[in-house]
Order: sequence, then structure tokens, then C-alpha cells
Amino acid sequence: MTSTGKQWHGIFKKGSENKTVVYFFGGGVSITEETSKRGKEFYAVDMTAQDFVAKGGIGSDADANPFKDWNFVIVPYATGDFHSGTAEFKYTENGKEKTIYHQGYKNYSLLMESVLKYVEESDSLLVTGFSAGGFATSLLADDVINYFPQANNITVCVDSSLLLYDGWKESATNLWKSPKEISDRLSTNNIVLDSLTALHEKRGNQVKILFDCSYRDDTLQQYQAYIYYGKMEKSKANGDLFQKDLKDMVNGLQTNIPNVGIYIWDYKADSSTKNTQHTIIPSDFLVKLEAEKSVADWLIDAVNGNVKTYGLNLLDK
Repeated sequence: MTSTGKQWHGIFKKGSENKTVVYFFGGGVSITEETSKRGKEFYAVDMTAQDFVAKGGIGSDADANPFKDWNFVIVPYATGDFHSGTAEFKYTENGKEKTIYHQGYKNYSLLMESVLKYVEESDSLLVTGFSAGGFATSLLADDVINYFPQANNITVCVDSSLLLYDGWKESATNLWKSPKEISDRLSTNNIVLDSLTALHEKRGNQVKILFDCSYRDDTLQQYQAYIYYGKMEKSKANGDLFQKDLKDMVNGLQTNIPNVGIYIWDYKADSSTKNTQHTIIPSDFLVKLEAEKSVADWLIDAVNGNVKTYGLNLLDK
């Protein structure tokens, strides 16, 4: 179900190749009881107008899309918990009891069980997602991999997912009630770095790990401003801070995961703040942005064993 208790659904597309993408959608996050109560100010609370996203970017039928013939297991987002929750958060407002359903993990698990018979024998697996779905990719990749015992070519790609927050473990444990094996990995203020590091430590070179982000992400810096200052807002100063945090993130990934692939990009920058577009996998996937390579080129190269890094110069721009 969605966070408001409405019926949730996933999407499955049968491809012509024995290869599968498990694809997590984004749409904000709740990190405290207060943000849960305020709902759509912070995260998608229902399924309205999400299905069309499945046909864009990596999910498109464009001839140039190297993934157009793969199976797709698509996980829309309406639970505010990075697809990792099992919780019913109850509270009283104006004398009435209300419930928020942070049950993204239950939704995802039911979808996987429903489609597994069509994809279980896949020889190649890509786990990916954008924004909140990128956070989910880092949190759930190990879980997804367990569904695909035959896959001998596994790639994990996180698109546009960086928020620093000292309370991640608290949110995952008590607000979302994520499975213990997920919340136990969280020890710092960087939920994606913690999760991808744990994935590499467990799976080693069995899994190719990738991370992409625009260098001054206009949406992520607004959420970061809320975490730091209690107010969602965009500014050049917030973009400057995000750029610094992203550089630290990339350094952490390269230190902890020696063979990680990075793609930092600059696209549709605001003329005054210089802040840049949020996410690329669901939309401008085929646009050549860095070194005459699109994110699609970079990603399929990695799937084929050629993991590269582009755009690090932007972090010092």
C-alpha cells in the first residue's frame, strides 16, 4: 500500500533478452515523525502520474537505448522510506487517530515474488534507481541480488542520491522499521556510502558499483538545507555546500570501493545559482554530457566489464 493506505502497484515489462533491470523510482523521503505527518511536502504519498516515468530514459524503447530489450521490474514510490520500510506509524491529530504506512520494503518484496518466475534465470542483473530510488538501490541491492542466483554479471548504479544526516540509523530502525540487515549497515551520516561500502565488502568484485550525480544538484541541496537549517530552499550557497559534500562523497567511494565507477555531470544549470538538474536515468539518459559519453554509454560499458569514471573536474569547478 501507499503511505496513505491506498493500493500500490509495481510494473513489469518482459524483454527479449535474458537480462533484467530492477528499477527503483524516487520521490522524496521522510526522516522524522514530523516529516511523516507533513506528507506530500516531503515525499510522494500516492501513485499519481508515476507510470509514465517507466517509459522514459533507461526504460524507453529508443533504438539507442542499450537496455531496451531487457526485462524491467519497476518499483514506483509512495512510502517515504527509500523502499525499505515495514512500519505503520500511528499518531493522533485533532482527536483522530491517523496512520502513515512506511511499507516500501513490503511492496517491493511482494512485487519481486510476483515476477520472479519470469526473470529468475537471468544471466545479467542491473539494480538501479534515481533520487530516493537511488538511495533504495544502495540499501536493497544485496537483497535484490539474492533473487537472482543465476546472474553472473551484476551491476549496481545509484543515480543522484546524496544526503548527509546523523539520524539515518534512527529513521531506518524506528520510523521505517527497515529489516535489521539493512539498518545494521548504517553507521555514519552518509546512508549511500555506508550501504555501498557494505555491499562491496560482502560481494567484492562479483558486483560492479556505479554512482552518478550532477555536481550542484538543485533538488538534493534543498533537502540538505532542510536537514541542516530546517527549511527547504535553493541558493548558490546551498549549491556550493552540495558541491563540497559531493566531492567528499566521491572521495569516500573511491577509498572504500577501489573499482567504483563515477559519472559527475553538468546539465541545465540555473543562470544565477549554477545549480544543476536532478537525476538523469529517467530522462536524459542518452545525452552525451562528459567526454562524449552519455550515462547510457557509461552504464552499458560497465555492464560489459569496462568500468570508467568521468567528470571529476566538475567537483573543483
